Amino acid sequence: MIDLPWRNDDAEGDPANDVDGVPTNDATADAHDEALVVCRCQDGTLVVYEDRVVIERARRSKFDDTTVPFEEISGVDYAGGIAIGYIQLELVGVALDAGGLFSSPVNERTLHFGGGGRDCAKRARDAILERARG
Repeated sequence: MIDLPWRNDDAEGDPANDVDGVPTNDATADAHDEALVVCRCQDGTLVVYEDRVVIERARRSKFDDTTVPFEEISGVDYAGGIAIGYIQLELVGVALDAGGLFSSPVNERTLHFGGGGRDCAKRARDAILERARG
């Protein structure tokens, strides 16, 4: 079998239980019991709390986990995409990263999701916009 980067065939879980390549399990859900929205994306997990947004990165990510209080968030850039979409936090005083004509931004404030993640990403976007400073 070919070892693809988005597959998770290790002992932590059954790849059939993955959502967009990120394993889902009770331990992860329990860790976010106070969260308003939890979205498991291709390159990590987006967690929206009442006072902050947390991005927990997948092990293969070149970025570290990030916590951003709502006082620093001015908005959200959301693109549903045809195959892959993204959600990017807009920070106060920080220029928005833009992807190219056929690419999306890749930075510490952006997460990507497949078609099955669009509804969750929209709920996260709405929750963030309700609480953001901007």
